[in-house]
Amino acid sequence: MIWRPVSACGDHCLRGERVVPAGPVRRAARVCGLAGVTVAAGLVLPLLPRAWRGPAMRLTARATLGALGVRWRLRGRLPRRHALVVANHVSWLDIVVLLAAGQQRVVAKAEVRDWPVVGRIAASVGAVFLDRARPRTLPVAVGQVRAALAGGAAVAVFPEGTTSCGEGAGGFRPAFFQAAIDAQAPVVPVTLRFVASGEPTAQPAFVGTETLMDSLRRVLGMRGLSVTVVVGTAIHPGPAASRRTLARIAETAVGCPPVVLAPVVPFPAAAAERVVRAA
Repeated sequence: MIWRPVSACGDHCLRGERVVPAGPVRRAARVCGLAGVTVAAGLVLPLLPRAWRGPAMRLTARATLGALGVRWRLRGRLPRRHALVVANHVSWLDIVVLLAAGQQRVVAKAEVRDWPVVGRIAASVGAVFLDRARPRTLPVAVGQVRAALAGGAAVAVFPEGTTSCGEGAGGFRPAFFQAAIDAQAPVVPVTLRFVASGEPTAQPAFVGTETLMDSLRRVLGMRGLSVTVVVGTAIHPGPAASRRTLARIAETAVGCPPVVLAPVVPFPAAAAERVVRAA
């Protein structure tokens, strides 16, 4: 399967985890704050000149996280130009966090276009929307990413193809790595780590057949939720690099379990990067 329309995770991934709930007053305040951000984004973002949308997008994304009570921290520096940012995919929050921390165009599933706040933010910065239920549209999306990279933009993509509970959805699909090879853009691995009350948590995950509102209610009801964005060492593809090689190197750097495409011998990320540079 080249892309996964539905997460293999479900409610069973979230059971048994101790969650410290937010009080009713705090939940109500978050709902009001999120509603305010939604209205402001809907009214202001479409009217701004394109040059202003980057800063406005970051402010909106940060305001969204603040309204939800989600703290975030960036370790390293996200590229602003000519790079393919690849990250593990846990939640709809991933897009908001990456946009709050940096300035990239994003690849998102087509349904995101109609989501409140998140869809507005993504569309305002030139998101590439992919219909995961129609694999024939994948080459078109890859072509759009290639063009964006060639034009000097940074583009963020989640190559697992769907969200998971945090343990990985089965490795990185290689399709979008071809865009980096064609545009000779570095691949920057990013790991998103969600923690609640000091412990790793799967509660923000957007899994199974649940709706955005199901996941949103769970996030609104949590106390002490935070996410750390860890930026890894850039991987520079050589002329002979393949998209499958890049995908495996990147998934190792991010910490995702590999997808089985063909027999491979595991090797460290640092050594793999030197191989790609030498190629």
